[in-house]
Amino acid sequence: MAEAQAVLRFVRVSPRKARPVVDLIRGQQVPMALAMLKNLPRQASKVVEKILRSAVANAEQKEMGDSDSMVVSKAFVDCGPTLKRFRSRSQGRANAIQKRMSHITVAVSAASVKEKKKV
Repeated sequence: MAEAQAVLRFVRVSPRKARPVVDLIRGQQVPMALAMLKNLPRQASKVVEKILRSAVANAEQKEMGDSDSMVVSKAFVDCGPTLKRFRSRSQGRANAIQKRMSHITVAVSAASVKEKKKV
C-alpha cells in the first residue's frame, strides 16, 4: 500500500499539547479529519491541519487518487529540542522555564476496499 507523508519539524508547540490533537485524526478519512481540526479549539490543531494538507498534496503529487478517498494511516508527535530560559524570582533566585518543541509526522494512504466498507 502506497503512502505519502509530511513532516513538520521544530514546531513551537509542546508535544504534550499536540499529541491529543494527533490522536483524534489517526485512522480517520481525510475530509473528516480536516473538519475535526477546523473546529477544534486548540493551538496545535492549526499546525496539524497544515501538515495534513501537505501530506494530501504529496499524495496527489504521487497520483495516489482523490483526497476524499484517503485515510490518515500514521500520525505521531516526537519531542524536539527544548529552549531553556530563566525567569527571575524573589530574593535573587531564578526559575527555569522550558519552551518545548515538537516534530509532527502525518502519513496518508489510499483507502482499500475493506476499509471503505468498514467506515
